[in-house]
Amino acid sequence: MPLTHHHATLNGIHTHWVEAGEGPPVVLCHGFPHLWFSWHRQISALSQAGYRVIAPDMRGMGQTEAPADKEAYSVAAITGDLLALLDYLGIDQAVFCGLDFGAFAIYDLAHLHPERVTAVIGLENPAAPHNPDIPPLTEYAEMGKDHFLHINYFREPGPADRDLAAAPREFLQKVFWALSGEGDYFATWKYPPSATYIESMDDAPPLPWAWLSELEFEFFHSEYARSGFTGGLNWYRSMDIKWQERKVLEGKQSQVPAYFLGSEFDVDLEGFHGDDPISLMRAQFPNLKRVDMIPGAGHLVQLEKSDEVNRLLLEYLAEIFA
Repeated sequence: MPLTHHHATLNGIHTHWVEAGEGPPVVLCHGFPHLWFSWHRQISALSQAGYRVIAPDMRGMGQTEAPADKEAYSVAAITGDLLALLDYLGIDQAVFCGLDFGAFAIYDLAHLHPERVTAVIGLENPAAPHNPDIPPLTEYAEMGKDHFLHINYFREPGPADRDLAAAPREFLQKVFWALSGEGDYFATWKYPPSATYIESMDDAPPLPWAWLSELEFEFFHSEYARSGFTGGLNWYRSMDIKWQERKVLEGKQSQVPAYFLGSEFDVDLEGFHGDDPISLMRAQFPNLKRVDMIPGAGHLVQLEKSDEVNRLLLEYLAEIFA
């Protein structure tokens, strides 16, 4: 199925997205350090199955504009991007599928604008709220006071931006491997808080890997080598801003149908979402239809286990549009 690339000014920023196929609309939202291309195997499978697939470069990443200020990465700004995309395309309502920061973006959209969301499909990151009494960056500072923690490393503008921009190939290769089911992200916690992310990660084996070719990796590298990483890092730096915005949603539920797809070795599920993240998600999305866990995969599940992810997404979509 051929891809078409689109560019437009949406919600005040230059926005890039990819489309393929015709039929019920499905919007795929990536996290960091990813791109629309993170979904390229899903775009092919879903579009060939009869869906109109739309995959934006999320705000700050890829070919979409990257505002310099963290205030530009608020809940209002990010949901505004998704609403503007629907409006531009003339779509009243769509299924939204998100991974990592993209998952939280679609959960916010489902809470704030449920009339625009047919269903949400979250990958790896459940809709688990942060402590309502402690801003997340404060919570993470406490969590990482004795060891390296990437969120603390990212929080202040400057050093992380320069370190990653100086070695984009090394960073991306190491972080993709560390976050995969074969890597060990938690090895970074053996390093002191003063360490850098690159030096705290184990070396990755040479490409190609079983789930990522050299050419596929080069797409990620070439885009981030051009754009730098500040836009993606601002999603972390704005965590407290988004936490404050979400206070109006505390104790509230969204009746939008929800699906969750996780994996056996996901670092976020293991280390960042508490002991029972699915119950926390169900408290916000009581219409949680299915929860599936893919064995052997890590945080990059849509690349590591593409066939299994595609099969499950098609099952979810068949139920949603039945």
